[in-house]
Amino acid sequence: MSTALAGRPVLFGEVLFDRFPGGETVLGGAPFNVAWHLQAFGARPLMISRIGDDPLGARIRDTMHAWGMDDSGIQLDRMHPTGTVDVHIEDGEPRFDIVQHRAWDYIDADRLPALDQTALLYHGSLVLRSQASRQALHTLLQRLDAPVFIDVNLRPPWWEADEVHERLHAARWAKLNEDELALLAPPGADLEARARALLRRHDLELLITTRGAAGALAHHRDGRRLQVSPPATDNLVDTVGAGDAFATVCILGLLHGWPLEQTLQRAQAFASAVVGIRGATPGDPDFYTPFRKDWKLT
Repeated sequence: MSTALAGRPVLFGEVLFDRFPGGETVLGGAPFNVAWHLQAFGARPLMISRIGDDPLGARIRDTMHAWGMDDSGIQLDRMHPTGTVDVHIEDGEPRFDIVQHRAWDYIDADRLPALDQTALLYHGSLVLRSQASRQALHTLLQRLDAPVFIDVNLRPPWWEADEVHERLHAARWAKLNEDELALLAPPGADLEARARALLRRHDLELLITTRGAAGALAHHRDGRRLQVSPPATDNLVDTVGAGDAFATVCILGLLHGWPLEQTLQRAQAFASAVVGIRGATPGDPDFYTPFRKDWKLT
């Protein structure tokens, strides 16, 4: 991560509302969370997704406008409702009931926005669950001459190993958590062996494995191994979106050409701050101010 990438990041996938046990409803979806943070950090992301022609969809557009986000990649669906996820917290960890047949399952390949000067394409694996959105992603990949950052999110039953491996093989960078690594990597003696095996299998430049309270581990194609740990905190509200926050700063590092070690340290610091709020998308720009100042982002 030493050469900056020219252009703007494109994010593809789900935008939805996380519904918490206490009745709170928070805007989310991994690609949208990352786009939200990137906008706050001045990266001008383009989010490609699909929303319903309903009050929740209108709320998404209004919120994007208020945040200064480009909504030209958001399609309107008059047949399927805006996405929702019921979040249950068990032993401090979120569990997700991801409602099927929502608008983001039907992203239309024929309605993709015009694209130019794309720095990278970010997408997750959850969007692969539907044929329509999967085809739209394939079409987008064919159009773009840009490297891919895949953020693996294996949510049973919404994934197939062959499809995820195919997308990993098309990517330059990948992030997943420790449990996902165990499911996708060839058998190995330990996490290190599995991570290196997956890196080699898909010829990735960088593989990042997040480990919750244990921090994160990165393996680079050149043999580097870097580890970061979160600071001690008693301000844990929920861990929803922590991985998305981490991915956001990894993308910032790619866009700005930050050294890998610095990028990972900053990603961990930001993710540790996000677990101190409810949901994944802080609505106060001041939340980002200390990071922008420290990282010299204008």
